[in-house]
Amino acid sequence: MKILLSFLLVVFATNIYAQVVKTIEYSGLVHLSKPVALRMLGFSQGDSIDKEMVDKAIKKYFDQGYFNDIWTEFDKNGKLTFYFKEKAIISQVKLKGWKENDDEIKESVIQIKKGTLYDEAKLEAAKKRIIDAISQEGKIDSVVEVETVYLDNGSVKVTFVVNEGEEIIIKKVKYSGVYGLDPDDFDDVIANKEEEFMGWFWGQNDGKMSLRDLEYDNLRIRDYYMQYGYLDAKVDEPFVRVDFDNYSADMSYLIAEGEPYKITNVVIEQLKHVVDDAKLQDVISLEVGEVFNIKTFRDDAKKIKTVVADLGYAFVQVIPDLKKNKEEHTVEVVFRVIPGQKVKIRNVLISGNNRTLDRVIRRELYLAPNDIYSLTDLRDSRASLGRLGFFDGNTIEEKRIDNKTMDLIVKVKEAPTGNIQLGGGYDSYGGLLLNISVNDRNIWGSGINIGVKAERSQTAQSYSFTIANPRLNDSDFSGNFSIYRSDFDYIDYSVLTAGLNLGVGHRFTRHISGYIGYGYSENSYTFGSDFNASVYGGINPFESYTKSGVTVSAKWDNTDDYYLPRRGFTLSQSIEKSGLGGTANFIKTRTNFAKYYGLNDFVGFDAIFRYKARLYTIIDNGYIPLAEKFYMGGIGSVRGYQAYSLSPTLADATATDGIRRVGGTQTFSNNLELSFPLIPKAKMRFVVFADWGTILDNTTEDLLTNNISRAGYGTGLEWFSPVGPIQLMFVRPIAPQDGDQTSTFEFTMGQRF
Repeated sequence: MKILLSFLLVVFATNIYAQVVKTIEYSGLVHLSKPVALRMLGFSQGDSIDKEMVDKAIKKYFDQGYFNDIWTEFDKNGKLTFYFKEKAIISQVKLKGWKENDDEIKESVIQIKKGTLYDEAKLEAAKKRIIDAISQEGKIDSVVEVETVYLDNGSVKVTFVVNEGEEIIIKKVKYSGVYGLDPDDFDDVIANKEEEFMGWFWGQNDGKMSLRDLEYDNLRIRDYYMQYGYLDAKVDEPFVRVDFDNYSADMSYLIAEGEPYKITNVVIEQLKHVVDDAKLQDVISLEVGEVFNIKTFRDDAKKIKTVVADLGYAFVQVIPDLKKNKEEHTVEVVFRVIPGQKVKIRNVLISGNNRTLDRVIRRELYLAPNDIYSLTDLRDSRASLGRLGFFDGNTIEEKRIDNKTMDLIVKVKEAPTGNIQLGGGYDSYGGLLLNISVNDRNIWGSGINIGVKAERSQTAQSYSFTIANPRLNDSDFSGNFSIYRSDFDYIDYSVLTAGLNLGVGHRFTRHISGYIGYGYSENSYTFGSDFNASVYGGINPFESYTKSGVTVSAKWDNTDDYYLPRRGFTLSQSIEKSGLGGTANFIKTRTNFAKYYGLNDFVGFDAIFRYKARLYTIIDNGYIPLAEKFYMGGIGSVRGYQAYSLSPTLADATATDGIRRVGGTQTFSNNLELSFPLIPKAKMRFVVFADWGTILDNTTEDLLTNNISRAGYGTGLEWFSPVGPIQLMFVRPIAPQDGDQTSTFEFTMGQRF
């Protein structure tokens, strides 16, 4: 009887909950379409359903992550309705108290974008990532709160309110077990260093702990040991003791040095012999009998790879090996070379050039379809594109098709190369500047440079038209033509000049180019006061003159960028011979050198070292006009002194200050610079520099001063502004002399850094 009763109750319950659904409707559904929602149900109209089937359907919908609440109604007519309350959409994401305007942090750390659905779990995960990121900067006890504001349109504004914790300052770093090396040298490689006296001052260690670097510092010390042959060196992770009362820390390293190893042999093993071993040995710097150096070892492996890859073996592997003799502390160095197959370029694809023509880019590439791969050609192609100055950056990706073919994907990012400017500015020497100019170094994407300019300032007036084609008909020849008129104020006089220049150049190799040009100009002086001709040996130095001459020049340039090089050097030599029909008759030589070296591998950020030098001479062949001589001062020679103010002088009572600057026949100047990223997103950099130069005259008698040497130093800003590269220099002269015209601020625009 009990069994029968139980059976009847089950049948009765089933009849209550199992019903036929005749219609299915949705209310409040936005993110899912009705057809998709119906496919997810597991049943359809006309089916018999129960509570469990409806619950499963609701769970499927919830799993999509779009909804805060879902419920159903089932009326007596068999109509099943699903009601949805969707999550709000996040329309604004803000940071307050930490990197408020850093969009990159929002993308990489917060990882919540506009338009995503409000999800508390995701917000909690973002809070944790923010705290982790701050802790990597060496700060602890940080707090992050989330403020949400529902806007009138139903969306949500989310603000992460950050209260940064305290920085940990390293007071002491101890090393145990160090005998063979000087532990003070470890500061050159580790990131976490103990605080030095006046640690806040530039160049001193501030002692701030960086957790992101802490786990790698012991590896950096071990690598430093291996540069001195200590192949068995062991450096334990640092033991850190933190005092949370004053947020300071002491660190200690336990080191087992071992003994330095000497090289007994350097062996090259080629799996397939593709190049003479002797040629590979020539590029190896490691030598038998010397102490092993891990840095040289790695560099040698790269050199071997380059030699083999230049023969077309794009996928070559160089596997280095060290065979140690622990008893005698010697090592045999083995480079195993696995060349693979020769690789041919199938296609070269170009993207990102919305303006620059494909052919302008292709003519700078040293690899083309059906060429055999060359690693050196690939690197030189990247540098050649950078030297154009048309792009903010470029990459050449190697897309492997199979073991014997690849595609090259050239990606460029267009940079502004021209502007139409009507307005003004300020120049540190010329003062207020008014100009109207149309200039484009890459007009219509053709690579041709055209410029029309009218300019007026307190010290100069100039009008010019210039056209230059660096690759005539896509060949290795270049051509230029310009006409100009200028009125320029030097310190003691002004020169009115009108003339023209034209010439032709040729690129002999990928780094060497030559040029020959002709120039003609008519020049006259104004000097604002009478002068004593007897001071100049009875000769009028302010007599109008014409100049007609030829200039021949050669240049080496293997730098990797036009405006901001990080690698390579430039060396140019020009000789100008005037006297071909004009009154001026002289030979002028100009030698320029610049070396650029990126320091990112050494310091971990985009620092750049620069050295620049200039040597100019002029030889008298009959007549050297005063305006053709050399003057120093300002950007381009010695900063800290007004432009053109440094010159040999004559005593002249008729001059304003009793002296007359007569220019020099020889001048040499050089600059040392260190450039650091300041605000990378704004393309702004910070630079420190020191300048020194000397100038003398060997043609003028009775000089009051000659063989002048001056120096200056300072800091500055380098900015890739929307109107071109700008340099703002804050300078101080070193030991200026009485009568020197010094400056504290200098400015220029459009020059290479």
